[in-house]
Amino acid sequence: MVLPFILLKSLKKFLFWPDFISDGDSVKRLSEISDKKDNLTEHLNAVIEGLKSSLTETTKKLMDCKQSKSENPLKSKTGCPEDWIRFGSFCYFFSEESKSWNEAREFCRAREADLVVINSKEENEFISKLKKQKVWIGLSDRDLEGTWKWVDGSSLTLFWASDQPDNHKGGEDCGHMLAYNEFPGRWNDVQCSFTMQWICEKEERLFV
Repeated sequence: MVLPFILLKSLKKFLFWPDFISDGDSVKRLSEISDKKDNLTEHLNAVIEGLKSSLTETTKKLMDCKQSKSENPLKSKTGCPEDWIRFGSFCYFFSEESKSWNEAREFCRAREADLVVINSKEENEFISKLKKQKVWIGLSDRDLEGTWKWVDGSSLTLFWASDQPDNHKGGEDCGHMLAYNEFPGRWNDVQCSFTMQWICEKEERLFV
């Protein structure tokens, strides 16, 4: 440390005096040096104790931070908000209440998200295994009957159940995922006014 070095250098300065100093002056000088040494020693001990205290406090803060991260791995590692789940580079919200397709979409958009857009088999399996009830997804043909599109404007559709979509009795313009125990990972079309749970999706972000 720099400070102890400076203090020791100061002591050496005080310990040196010329040979011509008298015995009386020597005793006085030694007494002054002893007092200064005691003062420097006391100051040095105070500095060391302060450094120890600072090190202990810093170590405790690091341990608390490490423990906090281990207790909240999803929040600290994924960049997804609380109650959202990460898959790939996206965050998903799985609702517990039921709403119509339009109401569910409004809920998602109010949280800077939208109803989920499923782009792959892996994503479809991830959703169907986590949410085993029927749920709204971001798929509809409300703009043009028979032309199914996702809420982001894309038209890729992959996992319809057998003979679906069928627009049964007309007016079935919104898509949902069927219950897992009936048709795992398969989709169906129903009236948009029906109520069911839903899934929101948005891109992962960096949260500070």
